[in-house]
Amino acid sequence: MFADRVESDLIGPLDIPGHVLYGVHTRRAEQNFDVSGLRLKDFPELVQSMAMVKKASCLANRELGLLSPEKAEAISNACDEIIELRGIEENFPVDMMQGGAGTSTNMNVNEVVANLALIKLSAKVGDYAKLHPNDDVNLSQSTNDVYPTAIRLTVLRACEGLVSSQTSLRDAFCAKALRHADALKVGRTQLQDAVPMTVGQEFGAFAELIDEDIVQLQSASRLLLEINLGGSAIGTSINVPREFPRVVCGHLSQISGIQLVAARNFIEATSDTGGFVSFSGMLKRIAVKLTKICNDLRLLSSGPLGGLGEIRLPPVQAGSSIMPGKINPVIPEMVNQLSFQVIGNDLAVTLAASAGQLQLNAMEPVIVLNILQSMRLLTRGMRIFKERCVDGIEVDEDRCKALLDQSLALATPLAKLIGYSKAAELSNRALAGKRNLRQIVEEEGVLLPEQIEQIFGNSAEFAGLSNAVSA
Repeated sequence: MFADRVESDLIGPLDIPGHVLYGVHTRRAEQNFDVSGLRLKDFPELVQSMAMVKKASCLANRELGLLSPEKAEAISNACDEIIELRGIEENFPVDMMQGGAGTSTNMNVNEVVANLALIKLSAKVGDYAKLHPNDDVNLSQSTNDVYPTAIRLTVLRACEGLVSSQTSLRDAFCAKALRHADALKVGRTQLQDAVPMTVGQEFGAFAELIDEDIVQLQSASRLLLEINLGGSAIGTSINVPREFPRVVCGHLSQISGIQLVAARNFIEATSDTGGFVSFSGMLKRIAVKLTKICNDLRLLSSGPLGGLGEIRLPPVQAGSSIMPGKINPVIPEMVNQLSFQVIGNDLAVTLAASAGQLQLNAMEPVIVLNILQSMRLLTRGMRIFKERCVDGIEVDEDRCKALLDQSLALATPLAKLIGYSKAAELSNRALAGKRNLRQIVEEEGVLLPEQIEQIFGNSAEFAGLSNAVSA
């Protein structure tokens, strides 16, 4: 606990509580932007990335002779404390939804780093004459290159967890596909019986949907490797040594473990948010695919006695306060809803990106908020989806085969032997009489017994469905 103090800025003096490590700029932002209830401290991954940028800048400034070894060591050690999240997260109270293009976030970090460094120098918290948040911690930097660089770094670091969740979910569907590779069922278009397929093919398609997105996500993330750190306020590198961008990029790559590259044109990179638009669009694509998969699972499990009932989802909770024994597909429903949120978040990112003016986009705070929220929802949602739903799915192969036998799906392989018109005629007779298509074909005598058995007894082999599952 420190003594209460008064700090001043161009607006005037302001009381600062004694228990905090931030200063006047953070305190004003805390008062100005109390709107979303989502604070910088709620996104420690962004706080860590900001501290990584500050440490890299500190090391570059020391290397270029702009910062004394004593100050550099204190700042670097303070950044390490933040990167390691040593119980100081409460010192980042700024609302994620803020005006000023991220200045409040940058100053929040600058002030906490400065005061931690002052403690390490055996100085008083707030004694900025000895080490200053702007002059020392923010040396050779601007919010307009620090903040977007930290956003990119945060998203890149979060990608590993997202891809891990995608991979696990894909593998779970692959396992189901292999297990039921030869189980026959009805394939449907427009919710109507279409042609025969296997359960393995259906689940294999789910796996492929996810696998495609893993590749595309990794491609979209590469757009964020280019940073504008060293571009300063608008990309002209004002007040920045010529060698700083190269040196700081090297340090940040080493600190983060991610090979970053300096932008070719800092002015363009400072004002452009196209990389975020592409990445957010990729998150939307993942959400759209997940929604399709969950809708399918809900349909396939419908009933269970009065619907399709081809699969059984694991029962995870009672489904009704009034209907005894009812079980609902709550996990797919949850994934549907988080997917809708991700799709909405993408619209917010798109609108924010389109609101850039001249040499800066001041709407980056809402961009990072929505992208990080989407990544969290997808990462956690897919993990729960896999563990609480997909792993426990049971396939009722007898039900699948019974529905196939009762359907008109086998009319398509039948048409291969007797022609489209004759097959359509027999199908209509079966439908009108609510009879089995096989019975109609047998009565009509249009096929030899072995041909009938080939179609209706082993349609997977006839239709070329066997071994058609991609693992």
